[in-house]
Amino acid sequence: MATEKTSGGNFLEDFEVGLVIKHAVPRTIWDGDMALYVALYGDRRPLHCARDFAQSLGFEREIVHDLLVFHIVFGRAVPDVSLNSPANLGYAEVRFLKPVYTGDTLHAETEVIGRRETSRPGLGIVWVHTRGFNQHGETVLQFYRWAMVNKRDPASKIEAEEPPELPAQVRTEDLYVPPELDLTKFDPVVTGSEAMWEDYEPGERIMHPQGMTLEEAEHQMATRLYQNNARVHFNEVLQKKSRLGTRIIYGGHIISTAHGIAFDGLENALRVLAFNAGAHANPTVAGDTLFAWTEVLERIDLGRDDAGALRLRLVGVKNSDPREEDVPLRVKKDDGGEAYHPNVVLDLDYTVLMPRRR
Repeated sequence: MATEKTSGGNFLEDFEVGLVIKHAVPRTIWDGDMALYVALYGDRRPLHCARDFAQSLGFEREIVHDLLVFHIVFGRAVPDVSLNSPANLGYAEVRFLKPVYTGDTLHAETEVIGRRETSRPGLGIVWVHTRGFNQHGETVLQFYRWAMVNKRDPASKIEAEEPPELPAQVRTEDLYVPPELDLTKFDPVVTGSEAMWEDYEPGERIMHPQGMTLEEAEHQMATRLYQNNARVHFNEVLQKKSRLGTRIIYGGHIISTAHGIAFDGLENALRVLAFNAGAHANPTVAGDTLFAWTEVLERIDLGRDDAGALRLRLVGVKNSDPREEDVPLRVKKDDGGEAYHPNVVLDLDYTVLMPRRR
């Protein structure tokens, strides 16, 4: 008798609070992954591409880009968590921990912390906590996220299991600064900017000058690089039946594109320390052009004389250059409430490590 050997992924009915999933397919990160990341996003942060610079700051060599680590760990969880998800909705308390080097092998596990139905038939929301580990069992990344998930049976009813209340911001004491970091030899000529931690003021807005058009081949290659097999990113036959009528670009691709654009004006942001909160405000498809601006939310004293942290709000906008036309973050709805402006695609509250002026 034949047995079913393939998996269709988990549906809303399959998730129960307390369920822990150990994800398959560990992933070793190689130099080629680093080079391809630069090719996809044009990222110019020298800590991730300049060995001598990284070694001058106390690291063994250049470290794997924080967002590449995020995507690889995220990709481990997709087959079990969001294969049947129309959209990832948000993030909380994303903490970047032990630095990752090429040759390290990452694996991940996820705990389900909440689920509920939505007003849309056949859909619900699942909240999860995912952790990524290196080959030594050291945690390199941890995050909460919530995603919309299809039901197996649209008519089924499930018992709501609300998630715990998630913090609005990663606590200062939980921000991980690598103990090997040594900024005594930091050279701003390498980054191209003299702007240090002290030079950024809360309330300041940085309008990044570049725009980047999202190409079909690039978003497909990026999502494959991370081994993210969510159907909404690949299956055009399936997506022709959807509201957009085409494949949706992986939200992490939008984060990395916006983050690459945001290098100009934040050249000395050495590492991403945390995502405090994040929302994919509206979907994007190939052919959209992405712009970005950053608001400085807070200057955080880490208790060091060589480095501080900046809490930033990175906003991604599609098909409208915010330097030339006003794109409000939110707009009024007919019912009196508010919603993101339809051109806003990313609202990311995150924290970065910055050198202080010596």
